[in-house]
Amino acid sequence: MSSNNDEITRAERHFGVRLPQDYRHFLATQGSMSRFVPPADDFLMINDVAELIDVNEAGEFRQRFPGSLVIGGDGSREMLTYDFRQEPPPLVLIDGSAQDWSSAIHQAPSLSALLEQFPESGWKWDSPQSS
Repeated sequence: MSSNNDEITRAERHFGVRLPQDYRHFLATQGSMSRFVPPADDFLMINDVAELIDVNEAGEFRQRFPGSLVIGGDGSREMLTYDFRQEPPPLVLIDGSAQDWSSAIHQAPSLSALLEQFPESGWKWDSPQSS
């Protein structure tokens, strides 16, 4: 577990943020997740801490989305992302090909809330501009 804690600290230093406590706990205990979650049967992937830097440096994602930190996704092109422009940072879903934050779809205020609601609700696909 201490190597995971070292990796968490390294990632925090690299990105210049303090990861939310529930996410830190998830990384230290579970590490990662990649599976269909019943009964919603949507696919949820949360990357291992060792993958954070590579995932976030790919495709100039952080340049297009300042304040973002991708932690996983739907296994396709949708990225589960912390929005560190807000405090505390909520989790949003962003299409990997989007050009800016305007397409972000709010998922949950925290990882704990997402993991609690996800089995029933799965991904929220409401358009960010609708309603």
